Amino acid sequence: MATNTESMRPQSWQGIDDIVIIGGGLAGLFCALKLSPRPVTVLAAAPIGHGASSAWAQGGIAAAMSPGDTFDKHLADTLAAGAGIVDEKMARLMISEGPDRIRDLLAYGVPFDRDLEGHLLLSREAAHSERRIVRVKGDQAGRAIMEALIATVRKTPSIRIMEGYVVEELVTEGKFISGVVARPDAGQSKTRVAFPARAVVLCSGGIGHLYQVTTNPAEARGAGVGMAAKAGAMIADPEFVQFHPTAIDIGHDPAPLATEALRGDGAILVNRAGHRFMTDLHPDAELAPRDIVARGVFAEVKAGRGAFLDCTRAVGAHFPDLFPTVYASCRSAGIDPVHDPIPVVPAVHYHMGGVLVDADGKTSIDGLWAAGEVTSTGVHGANRLASNSLLEAVVFAARIAESIKGMLPESTLYEWPKNAGENDDLVTLEDSPDLTRLRREMSAHAGVIRDADGLKGLIRHIVKLERGTKRVRLSTMAATAKLIATAALLREESRGGHYRSDCPEPVEAFRHRTYMTLKDADRIAAEIAG
Repeated sequence: MATNTESMRPQSWQGIDDIVIIGGGLAGLFCALKLSPRPVTVLAAAPIGHGASSAWAQGGIAAAMSPGDTFDKHLADTLAAGAGIVDEKMARLMISEGPDRIRDLLAYGVPFDRDLEGHLLLSREAAHSERRIVRVKGDQAGRAIMEALIATVRKTPSIRIMEGYVVEELVTEGKFISGVVARPDAGQSKTRVAFPARAVVLCSGGIGHLYQVTTNPAEARGAGVGMAAKAGAMIADPEFVQFHPTAIDIGHDPAPLATEALRGDGAILVNRAGHRFMTDLHPDAELAPRDIVARGVFAEVKAGRGAFLDCTRAVGAHFPDLFPTVYASCRSAGIDPVHDPIPVVPAVHYHMGGVLVDADGKTSIDGLWAAGEVTSTGVHGANRLASNSLLEAVVFAARIAESIKGMLPESTLYEWPKNAGENDDLVTLEDSPDLTRLRREMSAHAGVIRDADGLKGLIRHIVKLERGTKRVRLSTMAATAKLIATAALLREESRGGHYRSDCPEPVEAFRHRTYMTLKDADRIAAEIAG
C-alpha cells in the first residue's frame, strides 16, 4: 500500500480497479451483474438498496408485452408525455429492449405479479394507452426488484460492494476520468480514499433532496450531476424536474408516496369541499400527465382548499392487500385510507435532466459512463412517462456493460485494495443550515411554478453559498442547483415539468433540448450575481 505524507490528499493502493460503479441502486447493481465475471467495485453511500430511489418505486416497469400492445404504441405515449423534445431514436431503442430486460429480472428472481394462468399481470398508469406496467404486489415493485438483485449480487464473487462510501470527486487526467475519491463511514470519516479505475460508471441517482419536499431518499442530492459537471461533462435538460402530484402530506422528509397506480385504479382528487378539481383542468382528469396534475394539486393547496386523494370507492376495503406500502404510511399518521381521503401535496420525484449520454451510456468524457436518473438519455423529454424510469435504468445499464466489454481488455484483478488517507473536509450535511436554506430556496423558486425574478434571486443565493463554503459536497450540490436554475431561467416558456408563470405557453423556438456545461452556468450566474 502506498504511503501518503500529504494530509490533504487521499491515499490509495498501488493498483487499479477494473471498473468502479458509483451507486448501489437498480442501474448500478444491474450493470455490475451484466459485467460479471469481470471484477467490479460498487461504491454505495448507504447499504445497497437503502439509499436508492429504485427501492422506493411503487409503480413498476413499463414494457410493451401484452397481446394488444406494441412498441409503437409505447413510443407514441412516451413522445406525447415528453412534450415535443423526446429523442425518438433513443426512446425506441429503450422500448424495444424492454421485454428482454424484464426477462433478465425474472431470471434474477424478481417475483413480478402473474395471473392465474401464469402470465405477467399488467396494469395501467397515467398517460399510458395500454396496460403495460409490470408490478409486484401492487405497490412493491422497486423493493422486490432491489431485494432480488441484492441477493444475486451478494452471491457474485466478481462484485465487491463497498457500502458507506460517499463519492466526492471524479479524478481527471486530461480529458479522461481515471478514478474516484470517496469518503467512508457514510461520508463522516476524516479519511478519503482514492480508487483509480479503468472505467467509471456513474449511477448515483437523482436530485430530490435539493428541494424541501421530495419523495427521494436523502442520498439523492444531485451529487452525480455536480461531480460530472465539475469534471467537464455536458449536462442536458437540467431544468426539467418532475413533481409527483400525490406525495402524502404528513410532514415526513422524505415524503411518502401515494402511487400513481391508485389513480390508475380509479381514485379521484378532491379538495376540502369535496370538489373533484381535475375534471376542470384536463379531459383525462386524474390520469392527465403528471405536470398538469401536480399544478392542479399545487393550486388547491396554495389556495388553502387542500388536496386529497379519495380512494374510498375505487379501492376501499382492499387497500391493505393491494397497496400495503401506502396503507402503512397512512396508518402511521393516523389516516385510514379505506374510509378517509389522503392529504397530498406535489413533491420532487424525478429529474429528467442530467449527464448527457449516448446510446451506450457514454458521457462526453472518456472513461466515464452513466445510467439511471443521474443521466439525460433524451427518452423522457420534458416530462417522464410513468414507469419508464426503471425501464431506462436496466436498458442502459445493460448497454453500458456491453460497451465496456467491447472497449476494455479483459481483466481478472481480484486483489481488492484496502485504503486509508487523511483529509480535514469532514462535513455533516444533514444538519447544515446552508443545505436547509438551499432546499427551501429551490422549492420556492425552481419548483412547480417558476418565474424570472424568483430564479434570479435563487441564482444569487447559490452564488453567495458557493463563495462562502469550502465544503466539497455542498459545493457539488450547489453546482447542480445552479445548472437547474440557470437553464430554467433561459427557457422562457412552459413545457412539461418546467412551468413559468411569466411565460405560461410553449414556444416553438424552444422546442429543443438544452445542452449546458458548468462553465456556461457559471457565466450566466456571474452576470446575474454581479
